[in-house]
Amino acid sequence: MDQITFEEALEICERMESHFFDRKDARLRPAGLEKTVVAFANADGGEVFVGVKDDKEETNTIDRWRGLSDIEDYNAHIASLSTLNPTVPFRIKFLQALDVSTNIIMSVNVDKSNFVHKTSSQEVYVRQSAQSIRLTDPQRIIALSYSKGATTFEDELLMDCPPEVVAESAAVKDMLYDVGSSLDGLDYLLNQNLLRREDFAPKVASVLLYADDPSSFMPRQCAVKVIRYETQEDDPERDHLKEVYTVEGSSYDLIRRVIDKITEILSGIKIWTTYGLKPVEYPQEAIWEIVVNAIIHRDYSISDHVHVKIFNDRIEVISPGKLPGFVSVDNILDQRFSRNPRVVRQLARYKNPPNKDMGEGLDTAFQKMKEWKLKNPVIEELENGVRVTIPHTPLATPEQAILEFLENNESIKNSQARDLTGIRSENAVKNVFYRLRDAGKIERVPGLAGASSAWRKIERQ
Repeated sequence: MDQITFEEALEICERMESHFFDRKDARLRPAGLEKTVVAFANADGGEVFVGVKDDKEETNTIDRWRGLSDIEDYNAHIASLSTLNPTVPFRIKFLQALDVSTNIIMSVNVDKSNFVHKTSSQEVYVRQSAQSIRLTDPQRIIALSYSKGATTFEDELLMDCPPEVVAESAAVKDMLYDVGSSLDGLDYLLNQNLLRREDFAPKVASVLLYADDPSSFMPRQCAVKVIRYETQEDDPERDHLKEVYTVEGSSYDLIRRVIDKITEILSGIKIWTTYGLKPVEYPQEAIWEIVVNAIIHRDYSISDHVHVKIFNDRIEVISPGKLPGFVSVDNILDQRFSRNPRVVRQLARYKNPPNKDMGEGLDTAFQKMKEWKLKNPVIEELENGVRVTIPHTPLATPEQAILEFLENNESIKNSQARDLTGIRSENAVKNVFYRLRDAGKIERVPGLAGASSAWRKIERQ
């Protein structure tokens, strides 16, 4: 039995229930625990604490710690889980916080499984956000079975990597401090099944998450390339390449460093908007969610970096590996699949997790683009990767955008209109000008021709 501090017990009592975390009253029947454990195993794994009351039942935080008086009082729960078939991969610990109570809490740590699991009553549950959802549709159960990969590269062992690289790193110390854990790095990693117990050999997931310099120990490329092209062309030439940055670090830090670099580059790009020449702006949440998705769900068995390409009129984020499981371009907003469930789960443990809204990331990106009146991101499956393009193209028609521009500016040139509308063809923009001219909305500015040619709004008398 593990003794924990008052602060650690308080953190468990305060922690919000989520895709990876649940807490249950000690009076929970064994069948109720089966439901939660099966749901975790059928999704991305998780941890449930039995003996911690729900917020609604007990408003005083530390009084939620209401375990049982003896370890043997949990025997029925353990027996119930142990008889499930197929066997659920779980580990049990008993916790006592003497500063709080002599009662004992049971922690059940569940790994994602390669099988579809059922409760003893033959019901299938899957974890979605903070709920355990029962699946009754046979097609959804079949789809769940298809999504189960036999292996995942994040569980591969890195025999040449000393365990202290992850167990004593600044990254793991920062994480343990962030979650208020008194465990040392080695104990924590063993508890989370991120090291092999026999010899402490690190798994790929542990190196990605907690090595301060994962690239030095990973057998595959695992950094992020941020590339700036000064063009709108689909196939940029060498002359268009302005800057290339390689961003490295543990997963949590890597995400933030990449976002900071993207923000820095965007601050130096100016485009024509309806209010004049302004720094290009995208909804930060859309960039965040798409970059996080690319890093945590990429295929780390492929030796390539995530690429973030910043053009004058768009951002392209390319993640190595095709869409996993049964996920397709058509259903990606409705389905979810974690290629790297250990990475996803560990990042979700931070107080400010980068993957806060499990399964909602791309939905958020699409919603924010709509709120900003920009066109939706475009998702494409490549030969060996997935590309998400974030266009800086307004939802308004080209005609509407040009007329709105002329509400705030005296005239507009073809190049300005291309920035404004996202249309790349000079001739196509000319056709928009001609349609507005024929409708009696605009006219050429007298005395300007060639590259200086411009149009202005016709003022009604």
